[in-house]
This record gives sequence, C-alpha cells and structure tokens, in this order.
Amino acid sequence: MSGVVPEAGRVGLRPPALLRESTTFRRYWGAHTVSMFGDQISMLALPLVAVLTLDASAAQMGYLTALALAPNLLLSLHAGVWVDRSGRRRRVMIGADIGRALLLLSVPLAYAIGSLTFTQLLIVAFGAGSLSVLFGVSDASLFVSIVPRERFVEGSSLINGSRAFSFVAGPSAAGLLVRALSAPAALVADALTFLCSALLLGRIAPQEPPPDTEGGGMRTGIRFVIGSAVVRPTLLATATINFFNFVFWALFVLYATRSLGVGAGALGLVLGVGAVGGLIGSVVATPISQAIGLGPCLAVGCVLFPAPLLLVPLASGSERTILTMLALAEFGSGFGVMLLDISSGAIFAAVIPPELRSRVAGAYMFANYGVRVLGALAGGWLGASIGLRPTLWIATAGALAGILWLLPSPVLRIRTLPELESET
Repeated sequence: MSGVVPEAGRVGLRPPALLRESTTFRRYWGAHTVSMFGDQISMLALPLVAVLTLDASAAQMGYLTALALAPNLLLSLHAGVWVDRSGRRRRVMIGADIGRALLLLSVPLAYAIGSLTFTQLLIVAFGAGSLSVLFGVSDASLFVSIVPRERFVEGSSLINGSRAFSFVAGPSAAGLLVRALSAPAALVADALTFLCSALLLGRIAPQEPPPDTEGGGMRTGIRFVIGSAVVRPTLLATATINFFNFVFWALFVLYATRSLGVGAGALGLVLGVGAVGGLIGSVVATPISQAIGLGPCLAVGCVLFPAPLLLVPLASGSERTILTMLALAEFGSGFGVMLLDISSGAIFAAVIPPELRSRVAGAYMFANYGVRVLGALAGGWLGASIGLRPTLWIATAGALAGILWLLPSPVLRIRTLPELESET
C-alpha cells in the first residue's frame, strides 16, 4: 500500500494521488461529493418546507421523518438483489440521481402554482429515500470496480472526507438558501446537485461485475453476513453502536436546549465542530490504519465514536464550560466515526465478493438503519420514563459495549487488506 501516502513534503500542496492519477475516480468522487452535499441541503430544506410553508404539526413531522427512513427497512434487501442481478450499477445510480432531482423539483413547482400539500411532501420523502437506497446498494459494487484493491483505504478516506465536508457546509448552505430564496426554492439547488452527480457518473465507464443470475435472492446476502468471520462481528458492533447512538440523538437536542439552556445558534456551532472532527478524521484515517492496522483502527473508532459523548451528561457549570464540553464531545465523536467508517469500508471492499456486494450492502443497510429507528423510539420512551440525563448515560454506556463484539473475532488481527471471502 505504498502508493496510498502522498510524498513527503507535499502533503497539503497537491491533491491526493488517487484524485490526480485517475480521471474515472475523480469524476466518481465528484459525483459523490455533490450528491452528499445535496443530501444535507434536503435534510434541512424539506422539513423547513413542511414547517414554514405548510405549518406542519409535530405528528406530521414524525410521519415525514419516518417515511424518509422507511425505504431502508422495506427495500434494502430487495434492492440489493435486483441490482446484483441487473449488473447495471452505474445506470441505476444515474437513474436514482435524476429521479431524486425530479421529485425535489416537484415541490417548488407545486408551491409556485399554489397546489403544494403535505401529502406531496410525504411522497417526495419516501420516493427520494427509496432512490437513495438504490444509489447506496449500487455504489457498494461500483466502488470496487473503480478503486484498485491496494488503494481501498485511500478511496474510502476520500469518499468519507466528502461526507464530513457535506456535514459542515451542507446545513449552512441550506440555511442561507432558505433565508435568501424560501424553503421550496432551496430545493431547486438541491435538485441541481443530483443532476450534476448524474452528469459526472455518465462520463465514466468502469468495468462492472457481471450480472449474477444464479447467485440466489436476498437470503444470499444475509447468509454471507452471518457466515463471515469479519463482516458479522463488525455488523453486530456497529449495529449496537447505532442503536444506542440513536437513543442518544433522540434526546440530545431537547437535553441541550431545555436542560442545559443552549441556544439554537450555539447548538448549530457545536454540531459544526463535530463535522470538523469528522473531516480531520477522514484525513488521518489512512496513516493511522497503516500505523496500527485496519482492524485495530476500526476498534479504536468503535470506542472513540461513543466515548466523547459521555461529556454531554457530564456537562455543567458556566455557559462557556457547557459549550466547550459539548463541542469536545462532538469533535471527538465525529473523529471516531470516520476511523470506524473508513476502516470498515476498506475491509468490506476487500472481503466481500464483487458479485454479492449489492446484496450484502442491502442486508447491512437493513440492519443498521433498522436499529436506528428502534433506537430513536427507545430513546423517546426511556426519556419519558426515567428522564433525559439518565437515558443519555445508558445510551453512551450501551454504545461503548459495541466493541465487545470485536474482542473474540479475527477483526482485531487484521493489519492490511484481508483476502476475499467465499460465499458460504
């Protein structure tokens, strides 16, 4: 993996080697970057359309959020099977981008002619979420068609770096667009990002894995996950962390504003610090994984992701002290999640057979996003039953327990990219 690290003395002065050397990856990475930026705009702009334009109630906002997440539970497994069998991952991603753009453009169009309804927003949220599932399971296969095996860590770092950057810039851009143009008009800019992504993907022609017409249905992906000595414990660890993390996030904003007295503006800055931590984590993940190994880097991420959040229920004192503790919690957590995501992404790219990647990605998304919904519901129930602060303690302690799944597994012994695993 000697080609992963930029030459000494040139760090920060030149783009990463993979971006310089591969036009195909550069366009693929650019498509991801603008698409994730658009995702962050819509995450804020669509709910603001519901609140500011349609005066949605709390119950309606719950429905909107639930329908946006529902496709991950309802469609991930089936989408993975269909994409693997079709063998047209890039075309599916382009279609998903164009479809999301058209759905989002329907909102300002309906608003302009005075016919926008909350029902339309629900349809847009579910439709866009469904197309995002198709995009995600297709991308799992396309990545290994574009990035050489020995550069999986570098490629994963660049993709996750874009994601962290979108967390920093996307919500701010959405807020400015809503303020300057209105919430419905902000979705026009969001739609343009998806069209730009489709254009960039249309200019690449990687050699994709052939259609898998004899590999079985969605049970094939599930069987691979269960039978994999690497993927199974990693999924159990991340699912545990995600469950308790969403117990935490269901109450974090309420606790910060109501119990700690943090204003909305200050809370936005705190969340921005977390995104900066993620951006830095994406930059240093490659040298850290090379120094200590991919498996240990993943394990460190499993600890560093939830551990800093202990500072939230510990926060007390002056306003400055509270904000400092919250900012440190967000920074550390953002840094840790990048180590976790980048190392696990590189390991999965190495061990999962290309012809199964979409089905395995569907199974993985089903589990990870499923527990997020359950975690949010559990957080609300616990918060109402035992109080906000005790629930936050439970959430952080539970998330830290995720590392226990890795201890008896071979994951901790992985130093470099592992060998491809066969279907069981």
